[in-house]
Amino acid sequence: MGIGRMAKGTPSDPEPDPDHSPGSGSGSGSGSDHNHDRDHGSGRGALPAPPASLSARALLPLVVPSLVIGVVSALVLLGVSEAAGQLKKVLWGTLPGALGIGPYSALWTIVMLTATGLAVGIVVRQVYGHAGPDPATTGLVDAPMAPGIVPGLLVVTGLALAGGVSLGPENPITAANIALAYWLGRKAAPRAPAALWISLGAAGTIGALFGTPVAAALILTETLAARPGPGSLWDKLFGPLVAAGAGGLTTVLIARPTFDLDLPPYSETHWSDLLAALVIAPLAAALGMAAVRAFPYVHALFRRIGHPVLALTAGGLVLGLLGALGGPLTLFKGLDEVKTLASDPDGWSAGSFALMTVVKLAALVTAAACGFRGGRIFPAVFVGAALGLCAHALVPAVHPTVGVVCGVLGLLLAITRQGWLSLFTAAVMVSDVTVLPLLCVAVLPAWLLVTGRPQMQLHEDGTSLR
Repeated sequence: MGIGRMAKGTPSDPEPDPDHSPGSGSGSGSGSDHNHDRDHGSGRGALPAPPASLSARALLPLVVPSLVIGVVSALVLLGVSEAAGQLKKVLWGTLPGALGIGPYSALWTIVMLTATGLAVGIVVRQVYGHAGPDPATTGLVDAPMAPGIVPGLLVVTGLALAGGVSLGPENPITAANIALAYWLGRKAAPRAPAALWISLGAAGTIGALFGTPVAAALILTETLAARPGPGSLWDKLFGPLVAAGAGGLTTVLIARPTFDLDLPPYSETHWSDLLAALVIAPLAAALGMAAVRAFPYVHALFRRIGHPVLALTAGGLVLGLLGALGGPLTLFKGLDEVKTLASDPDGWSAGSFALMTVVKLAALVTAAACGFRGGRIFPAVFVGAALGLCAHALVPAVHPTVGVVCGVLGLLLAITRQGWLSLFTAAVMVSDVTVLPLLCVAVLPAWLLVTGRPQMQLHEDGTSLR
């Protein structure tokens, strides 16, 4: 679920002028003397000079479009989430109440998930562009799609969120906002680099999702740091940070989201916590890799069905059966449900936590493989938290906060392959920075288990990306 398909070009800068590149002199003699002085005594292994920073005049024109894109990105996210929330009340409250059926009974869960698959399949089949490419082949940030695809994509996303599918809104909403930002940006400023609008749309959405620009900065740093072009890394991040800040503030002011799980306080690290972290994070990463390994095979099973309506209906039926087995906490994207788990770490047995872990992970793989549009971050957070609480239930000496954050860290590393995103998400689960050193150590063995291995994203031929 990487960021490897963005359009080429620097995100916020004009093409470099070779006659005014950093370090160039007015003549060969002065340049040679400068290089000789710089390298004297340091040998051939001297570090290259850092890129020259851009002027404020070059960055200021980015402010207005970045603000607009950030605000619009947040409003799209909030609008889809609100519509899905209202529909959820009808589907899981009003309708079963009118029929005299328990809203989260096994029967209603199976019926509702199957019906959601059927509805999403019909929309995918009928709308322009079929609601975008196969979601199994897309990541969090991809090249922009045609703007005509966006309405259908938002409709199927809202249906999945309301119907109880184990996916979040992040991938399709990011794709929709990138498409809109690119389309409008190219009309307003056709000479601007294409990657500018992609990075602004992605940053605005990620900032809105997490309610802070920090997540967007960390995610985009992995892409922008290696991208050639004038300006320092902070120059390249300037526009995206403005968009992410605008998106995050818009979400905070309107919806006031929080990721703090209100776990038991963690104020002091012990040697036993270090041991637990070094066990739980790699274990969670290994569990996530098992799901990643299974992903192409599950996708191939649904692909053999051929027709999207049938494939999504079958996928909905499987999700309904899994939901009936795991209970209502294993339904939906998982963000609200994980707060319920964390509010009472001792409220379930180890067996119950293990069952929810396996069921939610299987639901995530099924939903992503059969054609539902959605993201994997929030369901992976639920899986990691349930695994961490299972460890606490099995070994009470494991602090529940340590178990949850390390479980989330390991699962996200395997599912997203985004190191900064995984660290950030695990850290914001708690309101105490004492856990950060522990996470920075736990991430290392977990990363060794996932790096260089297949990702939870497929090529067009159904094989895994690496």
